[in-house]
Amino acid sequence: MTVDIDPILARSTDTTARPSGSPAALVEQLKGGLDAPICLTWELTYACNLECVHCLSSSGRRDPRELSTDEAKAVLDELHDLQVFYINIGGGEPMIRRDFFELVEYSIGKGIGVKFSTNGAFIDADKARRLAAMDYLDIQISLDGTDAVTNDAVRGDGSYDTAIQAMEHLREAGFGEFKISVVVTRHNVDQLDEFKALADTYGAQLRITRLRPSGRGADSWHDLHPTQAQQRQIYEWLLAHGDDVLTGDSFFHLNALGEEPLPGLNMCGAGRVVCLIDPIGDVYACPFVIHDEFKAGSVRDRGGFSHVWKQSDLFTELREPQSAGACASCGSYDACQGGCMAAKFFVGIPLDGPDPECVDGHGEAAMLAASSGNVAPPKPMMDHSKPSRVPVVLSRR
Repeated sequence: MTVDIDPILARSTDTTARPSGSPAALVEQLKGGLDAPICLTWELTYACNLECVHCLSSSGRRDPRELSTDEAKAVLDELHDLQVFYINIGGGEPMIRRDFFELVEYSIGKGIGVKFSTNGAFIDADKARRLAAMDYLDIQISLDGTDAVTNDAVRGDGSYDTAIQAMEHLREAGFGEFKISVVVTRHNVDQLDEFKALADTYGAQLRITRLRPSGRGADSWHDLHPTQAQQRQIYEWLLAHGDDVLTGDSFFHLNALGEEPLPGLNMCGAGRVVCLIDPIGDVYACPFVIHDEFKAGSVRDRGGFSHVWKQSDLFTELREPQSAGACASCGSYDACQGGCMAAKFFVGIPLDGPDPECVDGHGEAAMLAASSGNVAPPKPMMDHSKPSRVPVVLSRR
């Protein structure tokens, strides 16, 4: 998942932490980090009823070291004290946790709004009514195809019908504007108009995000990531529809395609304005780099989350001015900022190298150079996939 930073900034009431000024000045201000994350992603569990082939956390089985209910509430107490006003909850499938509603209600009671991502399997009519009765709650239903053939090839058999049924329950319960969250792949990029129409049908908002080679996505990325022609297709579609579609910080690498920047925060917010807490309490720079190289500490360490956010060596380093590296001589660097750190890392490109999906083609050369070396690309640190997982066919049937 990625963070929808723009609406979060617009809703912020903390004038001591809220950046201000022109968009360019805002980006420069955010690069230096804030006293608290604008929005924090918290994966509550690695347990999941699905095993999506692009899952960034390789979820499937619960980790026995999961934070307890009391530990999770202690983290929420810290976030309240830091004046964090919004968290993204995910997994795995967060609704699998027996204390899911208890934690969501506790968070909202502390004045921390909740957005949670779900595949919809546990949203029946009763739970939809319970969710609709809550304030400061947003829901994202994950869907990767506007038909079962496209979606289920990535998310598993039956997952399309499950997601649609959850949307029906939310609509019938009068929940209001939920989100439909889509990871754009080469197999569903032609369905962007259909995704938008589907969202409109349910009175929902469409949210599209970029595929990253993280978790199981490291194995499926080469088969799923959009082609160069499709990258331009996404860019042009967002120019036409982006004001009404959420993207978080997913597609800033596409800004090199033209003079008109895409809507959204066009920078990497990792360790600066966003971060991730995983199910066992480890804190990472962003949800797409679950690897020891990007682990800043643990909420179980002395000082808790606050100490990690404010004093970890990793976050301090990420907030320093970053070298343009190999992109320094490229005229598009100011527009694309060199692209996504996680995407580079897991395909073996140096962090100061070009994005693997660089629209000027530099990423392809960098990947070729990396693959010709003797060092294999880094692998995700943990795999919670179920042992009996059957590989899913990635092409549309």
